[in-house]
Amino acid sequence: MDALPPIVLVHGSWFGGWCWRRVEDRLRPQGFKVFSPTMTGVGERSHLLTSGITLETWITDIVQVLEAEELRDVVLVGHSFGGRVVTGVTDRVSDRIRSVVFLDAALAQSGQSLMDQLGPEERAKRLASSEPSGKLSLPPPSALHFGVLNPEDQAWVDRRVTPQPLGTNTTALNYREPIGAGRPVTFVEFTNPSFPVSARAAAFARSNPSWSVVTVPTGHCGMITAPDEITEIIAQSSPCAGPAVHAM
Repeated sequence: MDALPPIVLVHGSWFGGWCWRRVEDRLRPQGFKVFSPTMTGVGERSHLLTSGITLETWITDIVQVLEAEELRDVVLVGHSFGGRVVTGVTDRVSDRIRSVVFLDAALAQSGQSLMDQLGPEERAKRLASSEPSGKLSLPPPSALHFGVLNPEDQAWVDRRVTPQPLGTNTTALNYREPIGAGRPVTFVEFTNPSFPVSARAAAFARSNPSWSVVTVPTGHCGMITAPDEITEIIAQSSPCAGPAVHAM
């Protein structure tokens, strides 16, 4: 039997590696080696917040983990905005990646920023929210915004979220290979309630027959609200290489 692959869990906007705690606690007893790094400028690294942090910074954060830890044959998991990070990482070091799992993730065409994906009203609202910080960061929404309904979980999330570096939202994602770079891709859509940006990405995923699409009836933070289901999906992600998928 092949050795279990290492798993790298990539968080989304306003979060940090802390959000994966319940999934980590379920994967490690199964024998998986699990990494859940926090990106520059958020979480316990919020003291590093500067105007120079971009999406490329976050992509480099994860590439550095793979290289420093000498990880290969990796199952790379990206939640929400982390889907953009994972797309960039896979494009740059596809030789280190075994398979990709997108959890209710945001996806984009090469050359697009997250702001490019938003409608004019939402884009203006988001930019306006950055004004109090001098356009340095975006304040975190409440846990309820993410579909976290349990009061104890809401309190835990609301205590932990930190402002998101604005530059991660305004800089484009650029990649050379199709999303997934030829590795097996699983897209997991959280449907109760549906999250608008992720719902659009799920529609794109369904248009590509080489991708596996799974639905879980939970809110946008399924790694917190449905950790058993998410753990099982990650653990069973395909080890076999498949055809590449082109961006939406």
